[in-house]
Amino acid sequence: MNGNRNIYVLLTDTGTMFTRLIKRVTAAPYNHASIALDEKLSEVYSFGRKCPGNPWIGGFVEENVYEGTFRNFPSTRCALLRLELSQLQYDEVNRVIRHYKEEEDDYRYNLIGLFGLLMRLDITRDKSYFCSQFVAETLRQSGVRLWDRSSTVVTPHDFMLHPALTVVYEGMLYDYPLLDQSRLADARLNMHSAV
Repeated sequence: MNGNRNIYVLLTDTGTMFTRLIKRVTAAPYNHASIALDEKLSEVYSFGRKCPGNPWIGGFVEENVYEGTFRNFPSTRCALLRLELSQLQYDEVNRVIRHYKEEEDDYRYNLIGLFGLLMRLDITRDKSYFCSQFVAETLRQSGVRLWDRSSTVVTPHDFMLHPALTVVYEGMLYDYPLLDQSRLADARLNMHSAV
């Protein structure tokens, strides 16, 4: 690959009841995948919870590592994986994500597809994605073919195992050294005052 730009795949485990259930089935360390356009995690996208307190309302989300779900689960563990792309591929990833942002209301969370994945079934639903399906599909639509199979059967753990991705950090999300420490301090302060 002509590696002059990087994108990142952020794998996380928040420890919620829903993710613990998934983890029991998959036995994988991480059960959520997001795509990040920069190493400081200022632009992170996935399919997941629209409301941090409600796992049943989901769709395309722009994730904020300082707010929302991650703030509600400060003990989130993560692995950050780097993928080298050409400038053209990087631009295509941005174009595909822009499309999802512009058409956000048309997309839903593919809960049926997620259960299909857990049972090793390929269940495709129009304009519906679960997290790892979205990341894999965004890359596929951008000309980055990591697998010769449908995006509906790609798990978060598949990214961890793929030789094209390099682990650049693994540990507690809020210990990741490139996060904005002042914003983390504010998040922690607000978290403690809410208790």
